[in-house]
Amino acid sequence: MTASSSAPNSSIPKKVDVFGVGNALLDILSLVDDDFIQTHHLNRGAMTLVDVETQGKLLQELENQSLELRCGGSAANTMIAIAQSGGTGYYTGKVAEDTNGEFYRQDMMAVGLGFEIAPSQESGATGTCLVLTTPDAERTMCTTLGVATTLAAGDINLEHLRTCQYSYMEGYLWDAVEPRKACIETMEQSKRYGVKVAFTFSDGFLLDRFAEDFLSLTKTYCDVVFCNADELRHLYQTESLESGVEELSKIVDMAFITNSEKGCFVIENQQISQVSGFPAKPIDTVGAGDAFAGGVLYGLTHGLTTQQAARWGNYLGSQVVQIHGPRLPKIAIDQLQSVIQ
Repeated sequence: MTASSSAPNSSIPKKVDVFGVGNALLDILSLVDDDFIQTHHLNRGAMTLVDVETQGKLLQELENQSLELRCGGSAANTMIAIAQSGGTGYYTGKVAEDTNGEFYRQDMMAVGLGFEIAPSQESGATGTCLVLTTPDAERTMCTTLGVATTLAAGDINLEHLRTCQYSYMEGYLWDAVEPRKACIETMEQSKRYGVKVAFTFSDGFLLDRFAEDFLSLTKTYCDVVFCNADELRHLYQTESLESGVEELSKIVDMAFITNSEKGCFVIENQQISQVSGFPAKPIDTVGAGDAFAGGVLYGLTHGLTTQQAARWGNYLGSQVVQIHGPRLPKIAIDQLQSVIQ
């Protein structure tokens, strides 16, 4: 893969903060015990792609449970955190012309994000992600992508992309051919228009299959990379987090590696530092990394230093793990100055 070298419109004013691209999924949230995970032989703590029938059987088992619906998907959660912090953005993801799709569209627009892709005209339903949270706050996800896999390169609105400071894509796009092409198209056009490229590795299981692809993307296109400690260990097949951070610093100018309650590592121009986290009593880890990325991207597009942006990201992540679900009902932006000091 090679990035386009021409930049005919790179001087266009960047009036919008972030252009996000991801799998548009309606999250279905449920609290379960460990026996439920074991009985159904689920991959605990990870995201697994399942068919509609499998997900439907799990939902039948949960019919007497209290279920919550949230507009989700990794990149969508990040974009929502940006908007709730006071930032601006467009989100690109494919939904169906069904009830879930309309719920999703309205939910994204309600937080102030541009969401303009027409519903898919192909057969299929809006993608859903069943998020099962156990008492130790670990989340296990069973995802049916639905029409999210129909997201194509032609869906990327270049007129909007070129007005943004950053583009942001999730690694989950790599699971299907057309979304993968949309991801690459966004990265290539970002380079043409002088838009910085941010990418999140998303999940360790993706790195088991696509490590070489992600390394190539990072070297070729990425200005900023997000991942967590386990994902980085997967990428470099090492038990040493510090060793993985050192290796990553050789191929990307800026990266943020979350390390649970310990905070995060920050890479900036091959310099490595650590930014401390915040005390928290986790009840649900889903969305913590997404909120972290949203906080960082808000900071980077609003004049914060890299360290301050990481502090804001750490703070949002610590708040999300203390609630059920992947996003905060609101963000106390008035806490920003005290948090980043």
